[in-house]
Amino acid sequence: MDIKTAIKNQRQYFNQGHTKEIPFRITRLKTLEQAIKKNEEKIISALKRDLNKTAYESYLTEIGLILSEIRFTIKNVQTWTQPQKVKTPFIYPFASSYNYPEPYGIVLVISPWNYPFQLAMAPLIGAMAAGNCAVLKPSESSPHTSGIISEILADNFENQYIAAITGDAEIGKALLEQKFDYIFFTGSVPLGKIVMAAASKHLTPVTLELGGKSPCIVDREASINLSAKRIVSGKFINAGQTCIAPDYLVVHKSVKADLVNCMQKYIKQFYGEQPRESKDYPRIINNLHFERVAAHLDKGDIIVGGETDQKQLYISPTLLDNIGWDDPVMQDEIFGPILPMLEYQDLSQVIAAINARPKPLALYFFSTNKQNQQRILKEISFGGGCINDTLLHFASPHLPFGGVGNSGMGRYHGKASFDTFSHRKSILKNRLSFDLPLRYPPYKNLKYLKKILR
Repeated sequence: MDIKTAIKNQRQYFNQGHTKEIPFRITRLKTLEQAIKKNEEKIISALKRDLNKTAYESYLTEIGLILSEIRFTIKNVQTWTQPQKVKTPFIYPFASSYNYPEPYGIVLVISPWNYPFQLAMAPLIGAMAAGNCAVLKPSESSPHTSGIISEILADNFENQYIAAITGDAEIGKALLEQKFDYIFFTGSVPLGKIVMAAASKHLTPVTLELGGKSPCIVDREASINLSAKRIVSGKFINAGQTCIAPDYLVVHKSVKADLVNCMQKYIKQFYGEQPRESKDYPRIINNLHFERVAAHLDKGDIIVGGETDQKQLYISPTLLDNIGWDDPVMQDEIFGPILPMLEYQDLSQVIAAINARPKPLALYFFSTNKQNQQRILKEISFGGGCINDTLLHFASPHLPFGGVGNSGMGRYHGKASFDTFSHRKSILKNRLSFDLPLRYPPYKNLKYLKKILR
């Protein structure tokens, strides 16, 4: 598809006003819902070929989440689109003020490979609900899922409304050279900088959903067994290729041995004695990422795991001990099934160490001590997270999701997705029956003006 022609056609279509009608938005969202249900087996097959995901994990982490998001959006979009009345300053006694949500126009959604269906569809739902036209660029690293996404969109929507454009980095670069009204990007920090630089040339607003090193802290007053279970689940789902996975573990020295034993127990319980034979354990996306992740096994002591097979793109669930804050594995996001562990005795030192680094996308704190819970929430800036769990904050449409600082900007999910893809147009409606004299020259009584505006 010619990129310039696609964008030109979408702009013409948007200007006709169809997408601004609420029944149109609801109908198209229902069309997307039915198309996903109809193609569920194809989506599952594509995810299996790209990441070796099982049907269960594909539905749990991708398809099911998206269907829930669509249903939630359909149920609420009528309310979200209504003008919101707000207060008016008392000096305009007969005026009224409103916020009118309106679509930006033509939006670009660039999605990643790690959750290739979910992270493409979720922002698209928000763009549709807000009344935009959209161009979707799925990742070339997950070609089978990108292919089925393109097929679903082409079969169910006009290109001038929703268009999927597939291809490599050169296609992505060509898209970023065009003028869009909004850009939504999910991916790495380096690529996020490229997207933001390209958007700045057109003064295009952006949402950047990035990543970073998300810490997981286990306090000495934590429930060790349940903490271990939830950490292992959150870290090794999708073979660690999750932007909000616990990237490293900081555990109180007094409970470290018990926690490690419990984590070993749950790794075996979830994936068996040989995880490579488990039907529930995915694979690394490609050779490039395999080599990058496997290189981290050279430092520290392997407590469990450490097995690799490049031919199968397999890296076993691995716990890495005797790691320091300055080791290579602690410099960049791992994005794989390796969990380095550090120990601490003073929570203040952990807080200081985390705050000395870029702000993380997620943070997980395990403790029954409410005072320590409040310290973490108050003293560390991060995108979002959980107390006594991992990942679950991402799945709630009532919790806006996004990063802060290096981990991103902007938020989505539920109403936050609608808000992200909507411009709030502020309108004051005044009456003709009353006119305030003091607003017009010649200006006379400054003392009276100060008294009124006090």
